Amino acid sequence: MLYLIKNAHIYTPEDLGKGDVLVGGGRILQIEESLPAEAAYKVTVLDGRGKVLMPGLIDAHVHILGGGGEGGAKSRTPEIMLSDITLGGVTTVVGCLGTDGCTRTMTNLLAKAKGLEEEGITTYVYTGSYQVPVRTLTGSIMDDIILLEKVVGTGEIAISDHRSSQPSKEEFARIVADTRVGGILSGKAGLVNIHMGDGEEKLDFLQYVRENTQIPSANMLPTHINRSWTLMMAGIDYAKNMGGYIDLTTSSDPDFLEPDEVKASSGLKMALDAGVGEEHVTFSSDGQGSLPVFYPDGTLKGLGVGKVISLYREMRDAVLKDGVDLPKALKAVTSNPAALLKLPHKGRVAEGADADLVLADEKTLAIDLVMAKGVIMVSDGQALVKGTFEA
Repeated sequence: MLYLIKNAHIYTPEDLGKGDVLVGGGRILQIEESLPAEAAYKVTVLDGRGKVLMPGLIDAHVHILGGGGEGGAKSRTPEIMLSDITLGGVTTVVGCLGTDGCTRTMTNLLAKAKGLEEEGITTYVYTGSYQVPVRTLTGSIMDDIILLEKVVGTGEIAISDHRSSQPSKEEFARIVADTRVGGILSGKAGLVNIHMGDGEEKLDFLQYVRENTQIPSANMLPTHINRSWTLMMAGIDYAKNMGGYIDLTTSSDPDFLEPDEVKASSGLKMALDAGVGEEHVTFSSDGQGSLPVFYPDGTLKGLGVGKVISLYREMRDAVLKDGVDLPKALKAVTSNPAALLKLPHKGRVAEGADADLVLADEKTLAIDLVMAKGVIMVSDGQALVKGTFEA
């Protein structure tokens, strides 16, 4: 199927101005200021007037199998459905395990990722979970990354958290080293996705790696940086003065933030205003993961479920409420994660790139259309393509 998107305001994520985009064979074929509809045989024209055309979003931290379990077996969250992803403009996800690396396994994670890919989006996974030593499929971090096509890194490894395995800095550095080498040998990202708790150590483990090894910051992505004001400040310092990368979690309910928690959209504004490079901040949703709230003694107070659609909400809020320029906000959910994950055909509107696209209202940024690999998944804000077991 050939599609010609006419007269849209194109963000690559950089502002390209008004133009036309021709899509076919799952790729972006041509971008011009004006393309005649008759230039392609049996082309379907999509009206982009009054709309912005953006890359499909990349969510690099999604519990596609579900997560949770901190409140017992009944608190395990359910698997994600396709439309839970696509209605938020997300066309690429990286699946991960969380606290529970026992009843949630790598074989299940890979199977779920393959299922979502068959349903129409692009998927990858991290090997491991919170636990150290890392539970892998082959018995080796490097082997998993090199031999398993969908594995692009390790995670989410928990540090500075009462639910972590309390690894030493040396153990953590070895995980990062093995992940990096696995990435080098496979041509993949070799990225370690790091769950940051609210412990006093903050980013000490990452700083240890930077100061005591030759491993670059691009192999480590600490997430949940906005879980507290103090961690946010530490993250800004790490990104600005050590060249690190930080990831802000979007799935917290903006109406029920913890007293010390920073909204992701506001966190992006804070980081940019503080001088952090716009390429050094990403958003991820923690989608379908549990959102536990603990009493001071560590016992569970309550539990919610993260939503992938929050990724787009926080990007939009960064623009409409916090005054961040759209290209800068878009980078946090498109080209920045694409660069860290080494996905050259993702996260950008460019000739030859995958046809993962979002068309939204130019004023409100309300999503109108979502295209994944050249297939329209969402139209008029409604899911056209649904998962196998969706009603």
